[in-house]
Amino acid sequence: MSGDGKTMGLDTPQRLAVDALLDDPKTRIIVCCGAGGVGKTTTAAALGVRAAERGRKVVVLTIDPARRLAQSMGIDSLDNTPRRVDGVDGDGGELHAMMLDMKRTFDEIVEAHADRERARAILANPFYQSLSAGFAGTQEYMAMEKLGQLRAKDDWDLIVVDTPPSRSALDFLDAPKRLGSFLDGKFIRVLMAPAKVGGRAGMKFLNVGMSMMTGTLSKLMGASLLKDVQTFVAAMDTMFGGFRTRADATFRLLQAPGTAFLVVAAPEPDALREAAYFVERLAAEKMPLAGLVLNRVHGSEARQLSAERALAAAENLEEGGIVDQEPGKAGLRDAADDADAMTAGLLRLHAERMQVMVREQRTRDRFTSLHPEVPVAEVAALPGDVHDLAGLRAIGERLAAGLPAGA
Repeated sequence: MSGDGKTMGLDTPQRLAVDALLDDPKTRIIVCCGAGGVGKTTTAAALGVRAAERGRKVVVLTIDPARRLAQSMGIDSLDNTPRRVDGVDGDGGELHAMMLDMKRTFDEIVEAHADRERARAILANPFYQSLSAGFAGTQEYMAMEKLGQLRAKDDWDLIVVDTPPSRSALDFLDAPKRLGSFLDGKFIRVLMAPAKVGGRAGMKFLNVGMSMMTGTLSKLMGASLLKDVQTFVAAMDTMFGGFRTRADATFRLLQAPGTAFLVVAAPEPDALREAAYFVERLAAEKMPLAGLVLNRVHGSEARQLSAERALAAAENLEEGGIVDQEPGKAGLRDAADDADAMTAGLLRLHAERMQVMVREQRTRDRFTSLHPEVPVAEVAALPGDVHDLAGLRAIGERLAAGLPAGA
């Protein structure tokens, strides 16, 4: 550690001021994004707890199917309805949490934008049931739909979003456009043709104008599925424009000044390469980036003792031992040897920790050299998993401090 108390390294980044971000009433949405397994859900929950205990009225939206968020907050289960979290004490603050129910969110959209009879037909359609339960991009799209719904209600002054786990963790940026394009694109318009023209005339139109396409679709999808799709499209016809409109509105909401993106990563080469990609993609999309949260960073209270010196000291203890020529001192000599062996073992453990720290530092410095403008909060690794509010508070404290233990 340097004399001014900053972390050692070639490129010391500016520190991410987490509490300032949480306390700013202009901050209305915080989006945690990053690769899978880097601690997004825990980070989102810890931010929610800390913000609520600092006086904000917060809702945390998670898309984590493991339900770890519910367990850590002492809730039996989470669903599509925000539930208040007990045990969060703040100056007027409140914490609510919910887990996205993808299909239920899609159903709510249908029920809100179609009359009762048409909504019933859509919800019962086999193709709709498949689409709403597992179509590529549906989860990401519905996460953004739910974010838009929460923001429109204005019941909370801060929404923290835990983005979906996916192969590319920024898929949720593309999903609204992708699904919107699918639902009002040329493919759908082709399938709508029979309903638009009507009866035999419609079938004649298809048979004459697009027989090759529909024949291929029938082979690929099956005649029954193709009919289900056409029935679904006919029922959804009046809603297609709404998908694109809401997708565009949500995208603009993500670009608004009140939104802050936090890229979450681990101090590992692959994770930070992915983080660098996220940073560049967010900049390209003009999304407001608040900074990088670097989770599970190793620290030491004895950073001044390098790995090399620790290993050398361990070898000296193991090889030299204590020379005692006087008789009758065997017991003392054995005790001293045991102490030396234990000390040497501890020195070797410290050397391993320092080697890990050096690797993590080099990895972080590579990211910082590429993106010196990105503020960083380093969160010390905990000895175990977070499973309660106390653990989330501990993570929140480390987020606010921004440095690993011993730095």
